[in-house]
Amino acid sequence: MQVLVTGAAGHTAAALLPALLARPDIHRVIALDRRAPAIQHPHLQYLPLDIRDLRLVEYLTHVDCVIHLAFMVLSPRRGPQRRWREEMRRINLDGSQHLFRAAAEASVPQVIYSSSVAAYGAWPDNPIPIRESQPCRPVPGFAYSEDKAALEQWLDVFAIMQSQTAIARLRLHAIIGPRGQALVNAIATSPYGLRLRDPDLPIQCLHEEDAVTALLAALDYGRGGVFNIAAPDPIPWSSIPRRWQLPLSPTQLHRVHSWLRPFSTRLGDPGWLQVLENPLVVDISHAQQTLGWHPRYNVYSAIARLRATGGQRPKHPWSG
Repeated sequence: MQVLVTGAAGHTAAALLPALLARPDIHRVIALDRRAPAIQHPHLQYLPLDIRDLRLVEYLTHVDCVIHLAFMVLSPRRGPQRRWREEMRRINLDGSQHLFRAAAEASVPQVIYSSSVAAYGAWPDNPIPIRESQPCRPVPGFAYSEDKAALEQWLDVFAIMQSQTAIARLRLHAIIGPRGQALVNAIATSPYGLRLRDPDLPIQCLHEEDAVTALLAALDYGRGGVFNIAAPDPIPWSSIPRRWQLPLSPTQLHRVHSWLRPFSTRLGDPGWLQVLENPLVVDISHAQQTLGWHPRYNVYSAIARLRATGGQRPKHPWSG
């Protein structure tokens, strides 16, 4: 089996590539990214290519599965939103659409797409938990959420129009772990807490090891579908220990963030802080029953594992 991984220099790929290369049924992994992955292996081929490259279809001709991880989470540059938003959309939306079309043209049997629960949006009327049938309602101003939702809506039509490529969409929750995105890890480990409207807002996430096993389970499944992927047993926000509580709500901090954002790309895009105002908890039973995927970490143990180096653990929700 030959597997091509896009976004091969990214955080999720750093955890996935060693697991793929350890499988005896995979004799070659093609790592596609504009930057080389950190890992080297005799069965790993680095392909320095952009997913928007017109030559992409020729590299997919003998590929058995594409695992599409390439997606820009943070904006690519400083400055006002209008200067970077269109570039981000071209990479995330236009680039992904080009990849799916190329895979179908090359008759790739399967594409596994690492989508996100951010496509659902965090809204006051969200059901708890959210099932895969829930419509995508992105958070306005949160570029990552907007682009994930737009691509999902496009795939709803594209998956019906073509039948040669099975498309598995894994809607992953926020991934934490030693290789995780720094901003997401910081939310789980920062000593500073925010004053939420509901201090017991249920929090869910996903440990990177379980993200990898979900991707591999989809690979073994070999067919298409939509699957929520997250750690079970959400915990209340108040159970995550903080040394200091900021006298700001996410909405107030969002205003501060908007003032500072033009000077840094590390702060994330406008809108992401508002996700902490409302529940975003998903039902994972479909993935468990259909893919045979069983996460190792629940939310409590995933955060505890990440925070262990700092000597802090979240209070267990059943410990009083």
